[in-house]
Amino acid sequence: MTQRFGLTKVLGVVLALLGGGLAAPLAAQEPAHEVGREAVAPAGQHEATSNQIDIAHHIANAHELETPFGIVHLPDNWKIPLGTDSHGQPRYLDLSPTRHLVYMLLAAVIVALVFVLSARAVARRQAEGRPPKGFAGAMEAMALWVRQEVVLPNVGPHGEGYAPFLLTVFFFILAMNLLGLLPWGATATSNIAVTAALALMAFVVIEITGMRSLGFKGYMKTIFYLPPGLPGGVGGSALKVLLLVVMTPIEIIGKLAKPFALAVRLFANMTSGHVLVLALLGLTFLFQSYLVGIGASLLATGVMLLEVFVAFLQAFVFTLLTAVFIGLMRAEH
Repeated sequence: MTQRFGLTKVLGVVLALLGGGLAAPLAAQEPAHEVGREAVAPAGQHEATSNQIDIAHHIANAHELETPFGIVHLPDNWKIPLGTDSHGQPRYLDLSPTRHLVYMLLAAVIVALVFVLSARAVARRQAEGRPPKGFAGAMEAMALWVRQEVVLPNVGPHGEGYAPFLLTVFFFILAMNLLGLLPWGATATSNIAVTAALALMAFVVIEITGMRSLGFKGYMKTIFYLPPGLPGGVGGSALKVLLLVVMTPIEIIGKLAKPFALAVRLFANMTSGHVLVLALLGLTFLFQSYLVGIGASLLATGVMLLEVFVAFLQAFVFTLLTAVFIGLMRAEH
């Protein structure tokens, strides 16, 4: 168990760095202001106040952190020049830290510390001949449940080697989801670049699994697929060519659809929940009514409780589907 948690820690950091590297270029930009033109509000329209909720600002990535003590600005000049484009404009690779990167690294650190300390506590209790208890026991039970009920039944026989990766995926996504529910927090999984990085890593694991399980020839059949029992001769050869032309793009699209579905499902579910909560809270400032404020607050509280369930559910669904895709690839033959 200690070895498994050690692998979990390493993979968690790798996931965070990969996702952060892809998320950094999506830093929010300040809106362009028109020069020399005054904005005139239409008659009857209320002027925006500082009390209104800017939903896009709270969901989007940015080079700043919201804290109880004010805004903390992150460096935004970590850029590597890449020459100029066809219009003579400078091009660069932006590696500046962003809000979502910070919370991903925080999630990786939390997952690593929780399981390293839990593994030590469990090992200490086992050395004393007693079962684990408390928080360490709860984390062991949760990890064993994911391994025994989610990973192994779907990956298939001899799938123990995939347990560390899938456990890392589950708890890393769960930590990011829960951090976004804290006051002044940010949900890194509401960034499509983050979920795409996780889905890309899952895609690589799935395809490498196919190459190892089926061999190169067997793996290529998952791309250039021909149904068995086709007739021979000239007519059969023409039919095979026709089927290859038709089926090969379909098989390639099927492979790419898996990571696309993983990325979009997680991103959309985590984004929609926060948009709904902020929209409900915004009704209070829109109507400026105590009655509406009380009703909106109660609804927002209910949605927040539902979001806690969704945080666990989406981590479970991402892990489950990844395990299913790995198992399907291993049994493709």
